[in-house]
Amino acid sequence: MDDALTAQKSRAAAAGGPAEIFAAEQRSLSGTAPTGVASPGTPLPDGAVLDPYGTPTTLRAVLGGRPAVIVFYRGAWCPYCNLTLHTYQAELAPALAARGVELVAISPQKPDGSLSAAEKNELTFAVLSDPGLAIADALGIVTAPSDDARAAQLELGLDVTAANADGTTRLPYPTVLVVDAGGTIRWIDVHPDYTTRTEPSAILEVVDAL
Repeated sequence: MDDALTAQKSRAAAAGGPAEIFAAEQRSLSGTAPTGVASPGTPLPDGAVLDPYGTPTTLRAVLGGRPAVIVFYRGAWCPYCNLTLHTYQAELAPALAARGVELVAISPQKPDGSLSAAEKNELTFAVLSDPGLAIADALGIVTAPSDDARAAQLELGLDVTAANADGTTRLPYPTVLVVDAGGTIRWIDVHPDYTTRTEPSAILEVVDAL
């Protein structure tokens, strides 16, 4: 997955214009260390979520008391997110299913965005909306694009406020959590640079240590 992400970053940097702004943002984010992130050993926060058809439920109900890998992503509009979800479907979902571990993906987008992500990447695992980023906020993994990045997004026809359920530009840092059957966070991996993601092998190593 790293090689594919690196290739996308190189193409973007070479394109100029908004891509240069995004590249500068990525360089800034890569040196960021978010504060207030939930620590291993603390309870996973619960909250209201929506399934891809807009049906309300809670994260706790979806997990059903099972150990889980929870993936926070930015939205179906993000090519890095789609690549990651597609990779997790191919390389992670079957391995987790064999271990009796749930795989759940969560974003702040509207339910139709969740449905788009699920269909585009042929996902067999739960894809949910955290409509006001309540769960992401409780985990301390929320950020927002810079003014320059926001302007570049709009120049490319991307309006995050139209995609997000709460109408804001706020987004979660790409994050993976491993949670045990009791709902305790056992591992959390946060990526301030949204062009990098957690490798499936690293996730399975933690799951196998539960």
